[in-house]
Amino acid sequence: MNFIKRANILQFLFLLLVLSSCMKEKKIEISEIKDADLPKGTLPKMKPLTNEKPKLTAEYINTTRNSIDSFYRKNWPNNSMNGGFLVAKNGQIIYEKYEGFANFRDKTPITCDTPIHIASVSKVLTATAVLKLVNAKRINLDAKVTNYLKEFPYPDVTIRMLLSHRSGMRSYAYFTDRDKTVWDRHNTLTNQDILTIMRTKNIGLEQKTGTRFAYCNTNYAMLALIIEKVTKLSFREAMSQMIFKPLSMTHTFVLDFDKDKHNVAPSYKGNRVEIGIDYLDKVYGDKNIYSTPRDLLKFDRARNSPSFLEPTLLKQVYTGYSNEHPGRKNYGLGIRMINWENGKSFYFHNGWWHGFTSSYITLKDENVTIIALSNKYTKSTYAVRKLAPIFGSYPFKVEDE
Repeated sequence: MNFIKRANILQFLFLLLVLSSCMKEKKIEISEIKDADLPKGTLPKMKPLTNEKPKLTAEYINTTRNSIDSFYRKNWPNNSMNGGFLVAKNGQIIYEKYEGFANFRDKTPITCDTPIHIASVSKVLTATAVLKLVNAKRINLDAKVTNYLKEFPYPDVTIRMLLSHRSGMRSYAYFTDRDKTVWDRHNTLTNQDILTIMRTKNIGLEQKTGTRFAYCNTNYAMLALIIEKVTKLSFREAMSQMIFKPLSMTHTFVLDFDKDKHNVAPSYKGNRVEIGIDYLDKVYGDKNIYSTPRDLLKFDRARNSPSFLEPTLLKQVYTGYSNEHPGRKNYGLGIRMINWENGKSFYFHNGWWHGFTSSYITLKDENVTIIALSNKYTKSTYAVRKLAPIFGSYPFKVEDE
C-alpha cells in the first residue's frame, strides 16, 4: 500500500514537472512572436535590448566622464541643475548627477528614483505605443482618425499626420483659453473634452490638413484617445502594460490626476516660486508622464532593439515629414531630428511644461543616450545636445571651462 502511494506521488510530481516545463516553453514562444502575429487581444509589448555591445573600458569611461563633468560644471554652475542628468553608451552609465529638491517646501531631495514630469518628451513614449500597435496591425498608419474616433470632426486627418504634426489642428490650450463660451477654465479639461469641443464648438483648422508641419499638442491628446479605443484600456494602463512594466520602468507612470496631483514633484519658476496646477493639467499623451533618467535609458535602449519595429516601419519613424521649407530641422513620427550635409542625423525631443524642462537625445550610430530632467525652469536642460561631439561628428560646439 505504501509502495502504491509512493508511486502515485512520484507520478504526480513528474506530471507537475512536465506541465511546468511546457508552460515555460509556451512563455518563451509567446515572447518571441512578432507583433503582427500576436493572438487577438494580446498587446504588443516593448522588449529590453539584450546583447549590448562590449563593455566600455575603464580608460574610455574616465576620459569621457571628465569631458562631461567639465560641461556639467559650466552648464549648471554651483550645482544649480535641480534635476537629474545621465549620459550612457551601450546601456552603460558613464555620467550621472542628481541635484536639488523635488519639493522646496519640505526639502525632499531629487535622487535617481525621483519621478519628474517629462513634459513633451512624453510624446516619444506615446508615439512608441502607437507604433507598436501599428506594428501589430491594430492601427493603420495611414487610416483616417475617424476610423477610430467617430466624433473626430476633421475627415482628412490620418494617424501619420497626428504623429508628424501635419493635421492642421489648433492647440487646445488656445481655443479653450480665449473664449469662455468654448470652455469654463474653472473646470479641468480632459482629452475627451477636447474632442467634444472640436466637434460641437465649430473649432476650425489652423491650416489645411497635410499642407505643412505645425507642432501642436492636440495631435498627441488625440493619439492617447486612439490608444484607449484600440486597447480598450485607459491610457495609463495601456502605457503601463505595453512599455513601463515590460521594461521594468518602475518609477515611470502616467499621472493619475485626481488621485496624485498633490503627491508628485511640483514645478518651479527659475526663482523657486512654485507653479500651481491649472485646468490643462489633466490632459495626457502630449505630456503628463513622469519618469527618471534611468528609466528613460531603459526605454531608449529598447527603442534601439531589433525587436522594436519591423525595418520598413522603423525607417518611416526616422524620416522627416516637414519638407515644405528646406532646412536641417525636421520631425519624424514622434521624434525631432536635425539632418546635416555631412550625412549625420541627430534625433531628440525636448519638453517644457510649467517649470518642468526635459531633453531626450538618442545618438543611434554611437549607441549613446543623453537625458536631462528638471522641475525648476531653466533653458540649460536643452544645452545637453552640445555633448554630442564627444561621441561623433555632430557639429555642435562643446563649451569648455
